[in-house]
Amino acid sequence: MPSGLRTLFAIPVRGLTWLGSQGTRAVAAVVFIALAVPPLGALLRPYVTEAILGLLCISFMRVDLAALYSHLRRPALVATATAWTTIGVPLIVGLIAHVTGLTDRAPGLSLALMLQSMASPMMAAPALAALMGLDATLVLVTLVTATAVVPFTASLFASLFLNGMLSISPLTLGLKLLGILAVSLLAATTIRWLFGADAIQRHKPPIDGFNIIILFIFASAIMGDVAHDFVADPGFAIGIAALAFAVYFTLLAVTTLLFRRIGYERALALGLMVSQRNLGLMLAATAGALPPTTWLYFALTQFPIHLAPYMLTPIARRLTARADATSAVATPGTG
Repeated sequence: MPSGLRTLFAIPVRGLTWLGSQGTRAVAAVVFIALAVPPLGALLRPYVTEAILGLLCISFMRVDLAALYSHLRRPALVATATAWTTIGVPLIVGLIAHVTGLTDRAPGLSLALMLQSMASPMMAAPALAALMGLDATLVLVTLVTATAVVPFTASLFASLFLNGMLSISPLTLGLKLLGILAVSLLAATTIRWLFGADAIQRHKPPIDGFNIIILFIFASAIMGDVAHDFVADPGFAIGIAALAFAVYFTLLAVTTLLFRRIGYERALALGLMVSQRNLGLMLAATAGALPPTTWLYFALTQFPIHLAPYMLTPIARRLTARADATSAVATPGTG
């Protein structure tokens, strides 16, 4: 390659490498930048589906195949985690909304909570788990299985708890989910075949940087009106934001405790996955035809989604170091 072209390509690669090296700090900054520049929301909103495709493609592309096969040979954990995130979570949320009367008193908020609970895990969850040093492969495998069954579970819980507030076509939703998975997997497989797993691993920082840019596109697309909502009714917006944080960390804590027997490091990885729901797919499935309160809640969930990895990284590193130390003691070297 001529030196001029090498220089031309080196500049953006250096920029992506720097961005990727910022790790969870950059992920946390994404949400504040998206909030500070509202016009980006209208500009980037048409590209939500492409952003979801890109996030999942990166996740597939970077998966550790050996670890993937190991998880598939022992499917009980993946099956249990899948059942919890696709059946347990929406069932509990739906029952709470019904018993407390939230569906009648605040239908827009109830709809938001149900759509959140019915959604599959967020496509970026494996990449965020990797940034935190957690088991990204376990997250990815569970993400794939959960996404595969969500068309059926979402339709079931919509009929049980939404009482006609939303009409979701299981066939349409299923085709969209399967199409996104198939295209992302095909693209990731092609990239791995063309460049090889070793090259992907060597270029981890710029790939991380590119992943953060895609996260920024998605966050900006759904947060375009948040600043206006805070100005119009700050008390209500702050209350919705507090609820978004409470739901996120409740799901994280409960999941981590439920799966603590597999080790807190892996349990935290599953907790991260379960607390990060793929609201983008629900927006795509409903064509964005949602009440204002539902939109506001969806937008404000971006704060815990982007801030939590930064906040939890020190805990994740301690848990990973403890797990590594335990493994080293259990399997001492022979030298």
